[in-house]
Amino acid sequence: MVRDPAVTPTTEPPTPRLLSDRLIAWAGDRDVGERAAVAALIEEGDILARGDVRDLLVVEGGAYVFCDWPRFEARYRCVLVLDEGEDAFLTLVLATAFPRLVPLWKVEVLGERRLGIVLRALARLAGCATLAVGVRS
Repeated sequence: MVRDPAVTPTTEPPTPRLLSDRLIAWAGDRDVGERAAVAALIEEGDILARGDVRDLLVVEGGAYVFCDWPRFEARYRCVLVLDEGEDAFLTLVLATAFPRLVPLWKVEVLGERRLGIVLRALARLAGCATLAVGVRS
């Protein structure tokens, strides 16, 4: 059978190949906390690049990928060898993914002015005096 090159078959767009792209696509249908947590993991880069973290957090099949937050939260401290910074980052990422587990969900009602104040307080708590948080004028 000879195919007419002017006729193209109707197909779905290809699935993104990079894990980060696939996770972003999955998170697009999730709540804001999960979208923020995925974005934080991708932006940080180092932790998601670890095979042991991916094996525990990310579930991949041929046509799907997702973060199994409950499994990860239940096991990451006893399965992974983390330094203090990695542990702190993952703790806060999980709190972002599941803000109802801790009072972190209250940021939803702070409003822009108070949110900026809280973010600056967190930066100070982390010992960072140079991080600019707020609206540019």
